[in-house]
Amino acid sequence: MTYPCIKLSGDTSIAVVFGNEISTEINTRIRAFDEALAEEIAQGRIEGIYETVPTYCSLMIHYAPEVIRYQALCEKVEKILAVSHEAKKLSTTVMEIPVCYGGEYGPDLDYVASYHEMDPSEVIRIHTSAEYLIYMLGFTPGFSYMGGMDPSIATPRQKTPRVLIPAGSVGIAGGQTGIYPIDSPGGWQLIGRTPVRMYDAHRDVPILLDAGLHVRFFSVDEEEYKRILSLVEAGKYQCRTYVKEVQDGN
Repeated sequence: MTYPCIKLSGDTSIAVVFGNEISTEINTRIRAFDEALAEEIAQGRIEGIYETVPTYCSLMIHYAPEVIRYQALCEKVEKILAVSHEAKKLSTTVMEIPVCYGGEYGPDLDYVASYHEMDPSEVIRIHTSAEYLIYMLGFTPGFSYMGGMDPSIATPRQKTPRVLIPAGSVGIAGGQTGIYPIDSPGGWQLIGRTPVRMYDAHRDVPILLDAGLHVRFFSVDEEEYKRILSLVEAGKYQCRTYVKEVQDGN
């Protein structure tokens, strides 16, 4: 298959596919194309697109067929793809997320450590040493699929998923890490939990994280976890953020 390519994904959506693997290079191309498409929409050269959704390897485009027909949309998309684009963003925001690792908050931390023949403290050190790129959101509202995890702690999913995972749980599945935004089923290896609410229907912006954002975890003990939780519940906690310069899509 030649990339990029356009695939029909529903009655009112198409997917522009850029590859079949998780990589920062593909993510950069998706971002650049999304920016170019947004510019065409802003300039009034394309009508009928009401949402774009980035994924690991593609950009989903939702459109109104009564405004623009499928074939016409594909032709406009192909014209944009025919031109080389570079992502305009030279920096990105990094958000720091507190996590209480192990124990009842991370019941699978010991398993992950044992799987790699290392101490749990080493798993925590490795997990908190990286800045993770959020490639996409999905599964449940605001579930963040993050890449960039050190392969030394990559661990397969559980053979039997849990029926209920508490909101805020931080997990590992293969070479990915992520945060469960609401109570839900799931099969990721749970190594910790954050008191920060990833999803809150009462906030002006319900979903805290977004694709393209970077996340850095930092370890807190149970006492600090509970202190932050009380601030979160009172609406008085804000995650620290800082700007990171981006080079070569990383």
